[in-house]
Amino acid sequence: MLIRRMMAFLVGAATAAGMLTATSAAAHAAPASFVSQDQFNQMFPSRNGFYTYDGLLNAMNSYPGFASTGSDTTQRQEAAAFLANVSHETAGLVYIVEQNTANYPTYCDWGQSYGCPAGQAAYYGRGPLQLSWNFNYKAAGDALGIDLLDNPWQVEQDPAVAWQTGLWYWFTGTGAGGTTSHDAMVNGAGFGATIRAINGGLECNGNNPDEMQDRINLYTQFAGVLGVDPGGNLSC
Repeated sequence: MLIRRMMAFLVGAATAAGMLTATSAAAHAAPASFVSQDQFNQMFPSRNGFYTYDGLLNAMNSYPGFASTGSDTTQRQEAAAFLANVSHETAGLVYIVEQNTANYPTYCDWGQSYGCPAGQAAYYGRGPLQLSWNFNYKAAGDALGIDLLDNPWQVEQDPAVAWQTGLWYWFTGTGAGGTTSHDAMVNGAGFGATIRAINGGLECNGNNPDEMQDRINLYTQFAGVLGVDPGGNLSC
């Protein structure tokens, strides 16, 4: 059973760092060399057909800094780190939505001025990093130019939108770590800092070492697929 990883941290920035405007994004060619289709299939042999390689490449149009910042080693490490966390969150890109439906009504923060217009139980985990909470849907939608607050179901219906929300959090979410996952990988903080940004409150500082280790194992495996040393600072 997939264990839910909460991303309950409100991100204030309406536009993610490294994100293109809608006009320029359409003209930007996503760098297809960061991981090949064959490598993607090797990493996710049992993936749900919803999570397409083309959907990922399309989402990268919005975040041209992904896997293209810094040295070749840094770029490959970032790609491996993102996909390892994605694999952990979705059991190998098998799950599109959070499996524990009992949690669904708990992700509505009525303290937000905009409330939960899609319904109390509409903001459950979806997509490659299991986006959850009404405020995260609002912030992601604002950044991407998509109305996810009123229609969060787009994340489970459109592969490109799903991948976009994952990259949005990668570039903006700091969680319990104080730095985004993208910044952690390109500035040398190491893979452990990405765990802190995504689920540090529940997995770091000895709280859940098995879950943390699973992320590390996946990262090491994917780094091997991409032919790069994983570097140091793997744990949190």
